[in-house]
Amino acid sequence: MYKNFGIADAVSDFCLEVEASLKDRFEKLDEVAEYNQMKVLAAMQKHRVSAECFNGTTGYGYNDLGRDTLEEVYATCFKGEAALVRPQITCGTHALALALMSNVRPGDEILSPVGKPYDTLEEVIGIRPSKGSLAEYGVTYAQVDLLADGGFDFDGIRNAINDRTKLVTIQRSKGYASRPTLSVERIGQLISFIKEVKPDVICMVDNCYGEFVEKREPLEVGADMIVGSLIKNPGGGLAPIGGYIVGKKECVENAAYRLTSPGLGKEVGASLGMMQSFFQGFFLAPTVVNAALKSAIFAANVFERLGFAVIPNGSASRHDIIQAVTFEKPEGLIAFCQGIQAAAPVDSYVTPEPWDMPGYDSQVIMAAGAFVQGSSIELSADGPLRPPYTAFFQGGLTWYHGKLGIMMALQKLYDANLVKGI
Repeated sequence: MYKNFGIADAVSDFCLEVEASLKDRFEKLDEVAEYNQMKVLAAMQKHRVSAECFNGTTGYGYNDLGRDTLEEVYATCFKGEAALVRPQITCGTHALALALMSNVRPGDEILSPVGKPYDTLEEVIGIRPSKGSLAEYGVTYAQVDLLADGGFDFDGIRNAINDRTKLVTIQRSKGYASRPTLSVERIGQLISFIKEVKPDVICMVDNCYGEFVEKREPLEVGADMIVGSLIKNPGGGLAPIGGYIVGKKECVENAAYRLTSPGLGKEVGASLGMMQSFFQGFFLAPTVVNAALKSAIFAANVFERLGFAVIPNGSASRHDIIQAVTFEKPEGLIAFCQGIQAAAPVDSYVTPEPWDMPGYDSQVIMAAGAFVQGSSIELSADGPLRPPYTAFFQGGLTWYHGKLGIMMALQKLYDANLVKGI
């Protein structure tokens, strides 16, 4: 079957040898997925999810049983007091902007203790000037970079926290940076330190790409809010749109009033017939995330053995689904993404090229032959066209598809004489 996809024997033999070496590692991933599957199921049973929950509402969306039940399920599963889970939240960046803008006021300061946030948040905050940014509303921003070894600069963080520090934003995943992804344990250590310095500060975690990777989520180690996208991990590949904010009741209520209107909050917002996809996607999410994790670990081991720099490395513990592979030249990044696209079930015949994408300061190439546009829990890869030309690979609704995607990406590099050692 691999030959039908144009994969040479040398490439498939190499990849299958790598896969065989990962058997024990994959069994441990299965244990985490099983635990998280039971966690989701218990939350759904506790809140009596029923067929009636799948009925959509229109207009104002008053008394939407499915919407309200889903938010209770999210709150229980992620250990929060309340949740906002809505199709009206258009993407992860929107969810993060909503959480930030609703919980700070003019004169407040936001602190990032883990370095620069993801590219699209730069305009939200105002690091790069943009209409409607927090900076335009008098909210300031401070940043403390990680140490050279990836550790927290605790002295720098202590010095950066001041009377105006209202909210600390902690990005769990690496984004387009080369730093390690933060484990839930390390996030807890950071939050504990911050709360010792200033107990009333709000600690928000950008949880994108991290849901269900571990048995615990950041709310269980002291976070006040976690924020993410439904077209990433928790949507399970079925949610067609949406985002979530889970955490302290006040933080979530603030976000709800910002999303809709003062005086309305969570009471409005029609579900528009999406509830079955949201519930079923959340139910499937632990096993879908497991498939994406296996695909990421497989990619790390394949390309590490071929001499490419990979983050995390092939044996490192995993705390998100993203795998970075550095090619040091644009041709490698482009070939990799074109291989991922060629393995897609949708638009496999399309050849991705770098382009000027909204929210980014350099050209980006994206491979995403997905059922849901931009869904990065599905097999996808992207990267900015700037040194060191790193591809960020994620997703795979099934392990078998993720494996094929990596083999196709390697084949493209092999055909272009950009890889040695096979």
